[in-house]
Amino acid sequence: MVTLECIPYGTGQSGDGVCLLVRMGPYRILLDCGLHQIDSLRSIEPPDIVFCSHAHPDHCRGLPSLSLQFPDVPIYGSEVTRQLLCLHGLEPETGQALEWRSPQLLKPHLSAELYPCGHLPGAASLLLTYTAPERRYTLFYTGDYFSSNSRLVERMRIEEVRGLQPDVLIIEASYGTARHPNRRHQENHLASRIYTILKQQKSVLLPVPVLGLGQELLMLLRSHHQFTGQDIDIWVDETIARGCDAYLEILPHLPSNVQNFAQHQSLFWDERVRPQLRRLPFDRNSGQLPRYPSIVVAHRHSNLQQWLEPNPDRWLVLLSEHAEDTAQLTQTLDPIEGVKLETYLFSQHCDGLGTTQLIHNIRPQHIMFFHGNSSYLEDLAGLEELQNRYHLHCPQANKRVELPIGETFIQPAAPETHYEGELTELETTVQIELPEPITRDRRWQHFSDTGILEARWQGEELVIRGLSQRELLAQGMPKMPANLDCCGNCAHYRGHRCWNPASALFEFRVSPDGLCPVFAHHRVE
Repeated sequence: MVTLECIPYGTGQSGDGVCLLVRMGPYRILLDCGLHQIDSLRSIEPPDIVFCSHAHPDHCRGLPSLSLQFPDVPIYGSEVTRQLLCLHGLEPETGQALEWRSPQLLKPHLSAELYPCGHLPGAASLLLTYTAPERRYTLFYTGDYFSSNSRLVERMRIEEVRGLQPDVLIIEASYGTARHPNRRHQENHLASRIYTILKQQKSVLLPVPVLGLGQELLMLLRSHHQFTGQDIDIWVDETIARGCDAYLEILPHLPSNVQNFAQHQSLFWDERVRPQLRRLPFDRNSGQLPRYPSIVVAHRHSNLQQWLEPNPDRWLVLLSEHAEDTAQLTQTLDPIEGVKLETYLFSQHCDGLGTTQLIHNIRPQHIMFFHGNSSYLEDLAGLEELQNRYHLHCPQANKRVELPIGETFIQPAAPETHYEGELTELETTVQIELPEPITRDRRWQHFSDTGILEARWQGEELVIRGLSQRELLAQGMPKMPANLDCCGNCAHYRGHRCWNPASALFEFRVSPDGLCPVFAHHRVE
């Protein structure tokens, strides 16, 4: 019997990056290397091959060090990924490009086939096939994937991988079981929010990574009907500008509609077009400052405070809801007096529904989830529709996962996951009674930490979700009367947090109507 197993050196949790060592028979295949430090890999036997799914740091930042450690080990990926890896310090000749949708023999009896998977230009899923004397063994690694079209990347085509039935599916599950509105709805919602802020004569700061989100946002702002022709400056810092230039280099690999767009105007740099993108940061020493209102797209690891000074109250900072460092950025920017922070949803990964749909279309024996916090992965592994059909694994870093393969695997029909409730209309009130299988589920107890739900129509479907404290605070709280002793009128209350070291609430988010024994008057109406 051929050995199939995986040792995760990084599962994409808590910012550790993705790095999975897979063993198929005699071969050791390293799937991505997004580790900050490769110390855990220095003592292992050299892998036979390395595969890089795409050029995001959490999947590739360890490759330059890995290449120095194992100079003779080939690194494979798509041609676009090979080009984009130059932004992360990997020399172009280091990587070897594989063709799309064409099985290629990498080692005796070991072949690889790439499938485009959305998410980022060049992002690839990988089908590995090891042919042993008694049978073939297959493993499908999704990398990060997205089954909806975005502005600059075509979606993963599920029909291309339908019915693969691999022995093992290693699947990205960043959003767990969460369900999101469609991408176009998210784009319209974000564009409307930015437009509203600009109309209030305030500027918007968007911290983004080098590749992907920033370029998508710039294309949205240049092509959305609310911004077309508007006299608005969009400042792009040098790091993000280099990412934009990299997109121009790979233009022949972008979707045909993007190439058609580029025949009439540059994707990013065209002074004839409004809103106008301005590269390079402003020069504060020369007195050149962005006028109000403006939009700034800056690298999320840059000095963001330089944009907010000297008038932080005239800025709104919009943070991606699912970025790995959003919590850290919030902690850094929250204490700045007057600055306002909000999060927005702009998916670049499949939600829970997309994840389960892909699984049921591929139909594997084993499923390994990665790239989501542990509770999200456990939520997916807790779904009966998956438990009854597949062998599920939620790997932990540095703990071996054995993947025994049987000759046959009977997949029973998926259980019924739709439940009937009752809806009663009482004049202007609607009462919804939920069935017991939903209310006794442990997740219901954590559905909303505020106890407040939001209901909205999404096409013909009614979507209900819990509202978090952050969302309630972002919507604005009632103004506190000046004579009320409460957190909202306390000298130590800034950015919805308590900053009094003497308080038990220090550094915690607090409600404006709260109170603690070390309250101190400050607010002047």
